[in-house]
Amino acid sequence: MLVSIKAGQAPGAHRASGVAVALVVSALLLSLAAPITTPAQRVSSKRRSSKSRAAGLRTHRMQATLSRANIGEAERRLSDLRYWTGPIDGKLDAGSRQALIAFQKVEGRSRTGRLTRKELEALRSATRPLPLEAGPFHVEIDLVRQVLFIVDDGGTVSKILSVSTGNNKEFETSEGTLTAVTPRGRFKVSRKIPGWRESELGLMYYPSYIVGGIAIHGSKSVPAYPASHGCIRIPMHAAKEFSDITPIGTPVIVHDNTPQE
Repeated sequence: MLVSIKAGQAPGAHRASGVAVALVVSALLLSLAAPITTPAQRVSSKRRSSKSRAAGLRTHRMQATLSRANIGEAERRLSDLRYWTGPIDGKLDAGSRQALIAFQKVEGRSRTGRLTRKELEALRSATRPLPLEAGPFHVEIDLVRQVLFIVDDGGTVSKILSVSTGNNKEFETSEGTLTAVTPRGRFKVSRKIPGWRESELGLMYYPSYIVGGIAIHGSKSVPAYPASHGCIRIPMHAAKEFSDITPIGTPVIVHDNTPQE
């Protein structure tokens, strides 16, 4: 760059002017090199930052709540109350989470499957639920609370499972349009199939049939609400043992009359 010196201008003033020009040029070049962000990008960046902070807060809370000691205590308490847990090892696996959901269903709590300090306090003060009917040995399926009770000969609830039954929606089959209803009534286990059984409507694990094509069976999907085509879905971790301890002829009561505690 050429800079002329006016007559009478001091050389020092010329040097100062040259430095100022250079600084202005440098600043201009830096501004051109900087990335250009649109208003939408700035909003997106703020949202990502907010989500990151929220995720970090959730993780912190989860770690603070779900300590191994807390989980172990919760699993032992669930087992004492006869909810069908997974291994009692201080890890909230799928089986123990389903047991927690069953507890939440029975107690009328939010069906989150999340162990919090409030849930742990509720477990500490809870009592074993009562069956609809006393012995002899039978199975009860409560359609309102979406749980299954195994009741022993003495009339005591010995096992409790979370279930998912018919969602009362229409669905299509090779026989036409049907409604996903789990029938109420008194039935008996009439036949069983070991292992997996593939039906027109999906896979069933260790199904125990109670009427027609309606069975109590293991499923990889047992949500906290009615979602089946009419069968009674139970968690996978309990399916084989349930089949083993409920022989053909076992009475099954399907009802929507929750007993008063």
